[in-house]
Amino acid sequence: MAGVNADIAIVVLGPGALDTARRIQAVFSGSTVHGLAGRVQADVTFNELGEHLRDLYARNTPIVALCSAGIVIRAIAPCLTDKGAEPPVLAVAADGSAVVPLVGGLGGVNAMARKIATALGIAPAITTSGELRFGTCLLNPPEGYALANIEDGKRFVSDLLAGETTRIEGEAPWLDATDLPRNDDARLAIRVSPRASGSEGDLLIHPRSVIAWVGDAARDGIAERVRVALREHGIAAQSLAVLLAPLRDMASQPLARAARSLDVPLRFGDASSVIDATETLESHDIVLLVATKPVDASSIGRARGKLTVIGLGPGCTELMVPAAKQALAEADDILGYDTYVRMAGPFRADQRVHGTDNREEMQRARHAFELASKGRKVVVVSSGDPGVFAMAAAVLEALDHERAWTSVELAIVPGVSAALATAARAGAPLGHDFCMLSLSDNLKPWSIIETRLRHAAQADLVMAFYNPVSRARPRQLDRALEIVREYRASGTRVVLGRDIGRPGEALTTTTLEALRSDQVDMRTMVIVGSSTTRGFPRDEHGEWIYTPRWYE
Repeated sequence: MAGVNADIAIVVLGPGALDTARRIQAVFSGSTVHGLAGRVQADVTFNELGEHLRDLYARNTPIVALCSAGIVIRAIAPCLTDKGAEPPVLAVAADGSAVVPLVGGLGGVNAMARKIATALGIAPAITTSGELRFGTCLLNPPEGYALANIEDGKRFVSDLLAGETTRIEGEAPWLDATDLPRNDDARLAIRVSPRASGSEGDLLIHPRSVIAWVGDAARDGIAERVRVALREHGIAAQSLAVLLAPLRDMASQPLARAARSLDVPLRFGDASSVIDATETLESHDIVLLVATKPVDASSIGRARGKLTVIGLGPGCTELMVPAAKQALAEADDILGYDTYVRMAGPFRADQRVHGTDNREEMQRARHAFELASKGRKVVVVSSGDPGVFAMAAAVLEALDHERAWTSVELAIVPGVSAALATAARAGAPLGHDFCMLSLSDNLKPWSIIETRLRHAAQADLVMAFYNPVSRARPRQLDRALEIVREYRASGTRVVLGRDIGRPGEALTTTTLEALRSDQVDMRTMVIVGSSTTRGFPRDEHGEWIYTPRWYE
């Protein structure tokens, strides 16, 4: 479907609709079933239907909601603004007895309805006049084609409904089996061409068949230079399919900005590799290669690879930031420690998953760059925040040692760290100056850890301890507490958060004097308060702990 995210969301509220959802999923490659948390075992879970539907709609994701049409309409109503830029949205009866296209007529909603109805063995509830009469939506050409002007298109369909006939000029195979009223001498014409001009009354449809070769990315105004070249040769802007540049310019930011401005994919390679171009048009340093049919951008050169390092947050989906979810949805490859990779799922069948041991950070980072350098979209997952004792530093270290990977686009997406998640559950123990310390001496000497502990305790900082204890380091937390107790009162408040954000989470508040190392394991976050940290009862669940933002 042109103009929409192909990863269709099939939204389910209860287990009774799951069988219908899976039947629909089998029709659309790459689709995912989204289920209400606690009710449905689905590919993706959500907690509130209206918010989830609006989020999907805002991301231009086609929606198939297995619930009443009224629920869906009320949920997305605040988002309905531009008819020409909306994703398909359908309501399907939970038992598969009805398929109702709601919005997205220009995004292929009726075509989706027909596919779903065929799979379910029913008739779709299509009400669009032109589509009912002619068996096609002329205003929604298939993938690889673009309508020149929506208003002209509406008038054209109205004329046909009023009794006019039409002829077809150019290749439009999707119209062969339709019920259009055809006449070789008709006044109206459906003209399929990359050219921008046509006769009055024509319905212009442009195949995306033009490749713009940019040989000089150093000059300013790439997007405008391409537009000038298109105008000079009478080529419609909608016919532009891809921006192509030499491999040497893969890291060019002006090229990336130009592709975004022109709303086309950016590929890298050799212009001579475009073998089915029948016409070459030059304009200064821009070369337009006009192909015989719509161009599949993925077959031209290669994309610039992207490596995104994300933090999953503490473990629950609702505490993962949207940008991290989006990166996972777009990824070709997902890498990480096995446990964290499993937390990031489920994944589509076409996504490659590379789980490894937790001690293989540098190998993982290099592998990620190797995959991304081949033009793939790669995600490296960490728990919490990727920049806090996690994979972001390893990825940057790998890049620092191998600058050839600078051609890869690198992005680091923050996450909710374990310290922040535990602090939020407890109240606000990090409300004043604080520090984060790892008690693991795998990558640094214990003497440095002791020095930092002593300085942090002397400075009266709240301290968050990562990796506090393990089988290999059973005594290090006790030694850390000995140092802190030299500088902190016995009544200093301490927060212990185990598996916060995951099933079975546990939050404990205690004091520095009462704290014992056997209360802590590697899955526990330890927050030791400062001299001003205090607590007070909140309810049967214990205390609120906070550190005031001032000193007396």
